[in-house]
Amino acid sequence: MSQSTEAGAPATARTVDVTAADLPLHCPTPATPVWNMHPRVFLDITATGDILCPYCGTRYLFKGPLPKGNH
Repeated sequence: MSQSTEAGAPATARTVDVTAADLPLHCPTPATPVWNMHPRVFLDITATGDILCPYCGTRYLFKGPLPKGNH
C-alpha cells in the first residue's frame, strides 16, 4: 500500500494505492496512526477499482490484476 496526497486536495485527504495483497481491504489500515483511527469498515474495492472510506474520506485505488476468484 502506498499513500499520497493529491495536489489541491485538503491536507487531510489521502489517496492509497491497493494491490491484491491488501485484500480484504479495510479502513483504517494497519499503517494508520492510532490517533487517526475510526471504527473499522470493510470496503469492496474490486467492483469499481476505487472507493472512498465513509468515515475519513480516504480514497483507495486498486492497482494491478484482480486475484483469481473475484468478479
